[in-house]
Amino acid sequence: MSQTLQAIRGMNDILPDDAPLWERFEDTVRSWLRSYGYRNIRMPIVEPTPLFRRAIGEATDIVEKEMYSFVDELNGEHLTLRPEGTASCVRAVVQHNLLYAGPQRLWYAGPMFRHERPQKGRYRQFHQIGVEALGLPGPDIDAEHLLMCARLWDDLGLSGIRLHLNSLGSPEERQRHRAALVAYLESHRETLDEDSRRRLATNPLRVLDSKNPAMQAMIEGAPRLLDQLGEASLAHFEAVQAVLKDAGIPYRVDPRLVRGLDYYNLTVSEWVTDRLGAQGTVCGGGRYDGLVELIGGKPAPACGFAMGVERLIALMREGGAADSGEPLDVYLVHQGATADRFAFTVAERLRGHGLSVLQHAGGGSFKSQMKRADASRASVAVIVGDDEAAAGEASIKALREERPQARVALAALPQAVSELLYGGRSD
Repeated sequence: MSQTLQAIRGMNDILPDDAPLWERFEDTVRSWLRSYGYRNIRMPIVEPTPLFRRAIGEATDIVEKEMYSFVDELNGEHLTLRPEGTASCVRAVVQHNLLYAGPQRLWYAGPMFRHERPQKGRYRQFHQIGVEALGLPGPDIDAEHLLMCARLWDDLGLSGIRLHLNSLGSPEERQRHRAALVAYLESHRETLDEDSRRRLATNPLRVLDSKNPAMQAMIEGAPRLLDQLGEASLAHFEAVQAVLKDAGIPYRVDPRLVRGLDYYNLTVSEWVTDRLGAQGTVCGGGRYDGLVELIGGKPAPACGFAMGVERLIALMREGGAADSGEPLDVYLVHQGATADRFAFTVAERLRGHGLSVLQHAGGGSFKSQMKRADASRASVAVIVGDDEAAAGEASIKALREERPQARVALAALPQAVSELLYGGRSD
């Protein structure tokens, strides 16, 4: 007997009982994005490996440890399953010259892939909603993105999500801070763990993001990038904060917030919660003004964020959101050779009037089919036997309330079912 095949570890099935909550989340997100004027863009799941090495940074954990990369045996091309969406989105904007038409407000959704140790809230295939605004230089778009997130949490009925904010300044300011930081970390080398010692030579700013408890006191004493910011960077950061204060959105300036990707500058942000254990970040992003040029386009400002769908859905469940989807309108019961054929006509007539219909399949007695109808959560059973089929009629029975069963002609059936469901509305 052959062994049962299972999904790859960290790549999960979303089963029919779970899908309604995902659909509710996705519907809410689409409506939210439409209200801010963002347009959908869809990029390939597989991209050239150099795209991510160039955009994300050679010394990042994602590029060093986590990417699913392979060589195409047909042409020798180095390919990668996308580990994040911003680089792909910018590549598409540059390739198709979208900025020629002016600034772009874009969003995308779909699976991303990182070879991490699977745990709750962290999977090897995970889903993101990404939002990117390209061609807009001022702090107003940074602030808009933060206001958008705050509104989405409200639309989803989520609470307890806190905003952490920082500024990484300009590349020149980061270089000055890097020199001071390296000198400080070198003087505390004995405190650094193995991973931080490696990063000291490649990406010292990431040492500040270490969660090692033994290093926290040392990290607290490290030079702060905020202290290196010049007048322009400070003004940008203060303008973002002013909008948040006007909107009444609480936040905390976190000088240790650096994010895990090399392309960020100026504003960076994370939305965090205590309700998901160690995986507390549900959304993060910031400004990445150098990325368009880095990928091969003309220099252009850009800003964006991405959110983890699995983590937000876990928060929705934790807050009491139900998985149940929209109930069916009709379960169509039928028995007899003529009735079985006529049932297709009945079902399509009802669907043509906007009603959802589950047509019974697999045979069985009227009694067994009615049990299936009751278990289906449908509101109405439409019943067709050979007598009804011969007369061009069907019987209707309310399943969730006491009403007499009625027999009506096919032409009147959609209206009669709508009377039971909506008091006559059939749209």
